[in-house]
Amino acid sequence: MNTTSGFEGFSKLSKEEKLRRVCQYFTDPDQAEKEFRSFWHRDSAVQKQLDEFSENTITNFYFPYGVVPNVLINGKSYIVPMVIEESSVVAAAAKSAKFWSTRGGFKTRVLGMEKIGQVHFIWKGEKQKLYNHFAEIKKQFLVGTRHITSNMEKRGGGILSIELVDMTHHEPGYYQVKATFDTCDSMGANFINSCLEEFALILKDYVAEAEGFEPHERDLTVIMSILSNYTPHCKVECVVECPIEDLGSFDGGLSAQEFARKFALAVKVAQVDPHRATTHNKGIYNGIDAVVLATGNDFRAVEACGHTYAARDGQYRSLSRIESTDTMFRYVLEVPLALGVVGGLTRLHPMARRSLELLGHPTAAELMQVAVAIGMANNFGALKSLVTTGIQKGHMKMHLLNILNHFEATEEEKSLAIEYFKHNKVSFYAVRSFLLALREGLIPGIPTPKPVTGKVELS
Repeated sequence: MNTTSGFEGFSKLSKEEKLRRVCQYFTDPDQAEKEFRSFWHRDSAVQKQLDEFSENTITNFYFPYGVVPNVLINGKSYIVPMVIEESSVVAAAAKSAKFWSTRGGFKTRVLGMEKIGQVHFIWKGEKQKLYNHFAEIKKQFLVGTRHITSNMEKRGGGILSIELVDMTHHEPGYYQVKATFDTCDSMGANFINSCLEEFALILKDYVAEAEGFEPHERDLTVIMSILSNYTPHCKVECVVECPIEDLGSFDGGLSAQEFARKFALAVKVAQVDPHRATTHNKGIYNGIDAVVLATGNDFRAVEACGHTYAARDGQYRSLSRIESTDTMFRYVLEVPLALGVVGGLTRLHPMARRSLELLGHPTAAELMQVAVAIGMANNFGALKSLVTTGIQKGHMKMHLLNILNHFEATEEEKSLAIEYFKHNKVSFYAVRSFLLALREGLIPGIPTPKPVTGKVELS
C-alpha cells in the first residue's frame, strides 16, 4: 500500500476515524485496531484529557511506573516514583538508596534557579547608539511586561536581569537581548516566552520611533524570541560521602580501599574520555529522566541542558566528580536542572499529580534535589557494578523475565528458569539453550514441563 497517500486532512478527522485509517496500514487491521483500543483509559474523561495533551492521538503508550522507597535526602525519607521501561534502573536506584541510607544518605542543595531567554535580532545601525539607548529600552521592557510579570513577582520571581549582547563577530548586525528569570515553582517556558515576545515588539517600536536614529537605522529585524533550555545557573548538587572504611567490603573480596581507588579511576576515565563520559552521563539520566517523566516535566529539555553543560569547556565530560581523600570517600554530582511543580502537565496529568503528592507536594527546588539524588543513585550503582562484578551480571538477571517473555515461556518454565539462573550466567543464548533442553527433558533433576506451543528463537 502507498503509505504517502490517503492522509490529506487527517488532523480534522475524529479519533475513531484516525484510528481506522491508520489500522489499514497493518496486515491485520481488525486485530491492530483492537490492540490500540485496549490501551484506551477506561474513564472517558481521563482519556479525553490525555488525548488533548498531544495531536493526532489514537491510543496511549504505557510505560511502567515504579517506586524507590527509603530514599534519604537531607535527613528526609522519600518514596520516589520512576517511569522507565528498564527494570535494572529502578533496582539499581533502590539498592544505592539502601546502601547510602546507613551512611548519611544523599546530601543535596540547590545552587541557583536562574533561567534564560533571548531575543535574537538583526540591526545594521551604529553599534554604540544601541548601547547608549539600552538603559531606556530596558526600562520600557520592564514597564511593558508588567501585566505578565506581576503575578510571578508576587510569588517571589520575575525578571532578574536584561542585557544587550553583541554577536556581530558571528554575523553582521546580529545582537541578542539576553534576559534571566526566576519562575519560582513553574518550569516557566510560557512565562519566559511571553516576556520575550513583548520585548521584541517594544524593541522594534523603540528603534522605529526614538530620537537619535538615522532613517536607515529604523529597520530592526527580529529573528526569534525564545527561552534557552541551557540553564547553567539553574543548578543542583548531590553529595554522598563517608569514611572509606565504612564502605564495607564488595563482591570478589574487594576491600573498601581498593573499591574507592577503582571507583575514582572510573570517574577520571569519564572526565577525560568522551566515549565513556557519554555512557556515564546516560546512567545519570536513567534516574533523572525517570523522575522527570513521573512528575510531568520535560525530559528532553533536561537532557539537552545537561549534555550541553557537560561540554561547557569544549570537551564532553562526566557530570560527576570525585573528591575523595585517603580516608574519606566523597562523590559529587552537579547538574543544571530546570523543573516545575505547577503548570504544564504537572497538575493536568493524573499520574504526574499523584507523583507530586507521593513526594509530599514538593517545591520546584525540592523536586530538583529529589531528581538529582536518584541520578546519583543510578550512577553510583552502575559504577559500583562496573568496578566490582561487571555490569552484565546484575543487568541481565534483571532482564531474565524480558528474555523469557521474548521466547514465550510458560509460567512453569519461567519459575524453573528463575531458579536455575540464580546460579548461572544470564544471556539470550543461555536462556534459549535452557528452554530447549528443558522441553526435551535434558536437564538432570528438572522434570520436563507440560508440552508448550511457544516459540524459542534466537534473534
